[in-house]
Amino acid sequence: MSTPRNEFGQPIGPEIPNWTPPGRPARLCLHGSYCRVEPLDLDSHLLHLFEAFSTADPDWTYLAYGPFKDFSSFRDWAQGTCMGEDPLFYSLIDNGPGTPSGMASYLRIAPASGTIEVGHIHLGPDLKRSRAATEAMFLMMDYAFSLGYRRYEWKCNALNAPPRDAALRLGFTFEGTWRQASLSRGRNRDTCWYSIIDADWPRLRAGFQRWLDPDNFDNNGLQRRRLQDYMDPHQEG
Repeated sequence: MSTPRNEFGQPIGPEIPNWTPPGRPARLCLHGSYCRVEPLDLDSHLLHLFEAFSTADPDWTYLAYGPFKDFSSFRDWAQGTCMGEDPLFYSLIDNGPGTPSGMASYLRIAPASGTIEVGHIHLGPDLKRSRAATEAMFLMMDYAFSLGYRRYEWKCNALNAPPRDAALRLGFTFEGTWRQASLSRGRNRDTCWYSIIDADWPRLRAGFQRWLDPDNFDNNGLQRRRLQDYMDPHQEG
């Protein structure tokens, strides 16, 4: 497909016919087979989150906040940071225990250009490496694309290996590293950028659905095939 050009012979981007900016994500609950993604509620969620995060202080290293010395300071932070529209925070709830054990947010929400980012991801020990955590990320992606967003972003500290690996596992494309992008805790931060675009989503969505199918897990809850296997466009079956 040739690149379109204007009357001066200059290459220009393709037109997007009938473009309508998507709506902003709402404070609603996203239901999955293994988890729920609920708008963060200070009264019913926060104590559970504080308890889930209290045994994993190293996990705060690459975030710009935490760990919190007590519940009061955690609540003060959440009250000042998590109750707005951007970032829009959600609690991640494993359907088994039924209590919040992780959080994530939409942020940098830009309906005019159709871009949205997921961030502030923090998981308690029980939620890490679980079907529920993967499904929570899928539900947030699926909701964003269903609203009409064209681009879904993931960014992380370039020194933080786990979210870099997670982004690739979840189907994001690595786009590069912004050197000296910001300061965090008084130290330089290089930031890695990843994205999924709407053209990617039908294939990735099908891969998530196949991986999340109960038949993909044995009686001990172990996966039979990896998520990446279902997302490889060259993989059959």
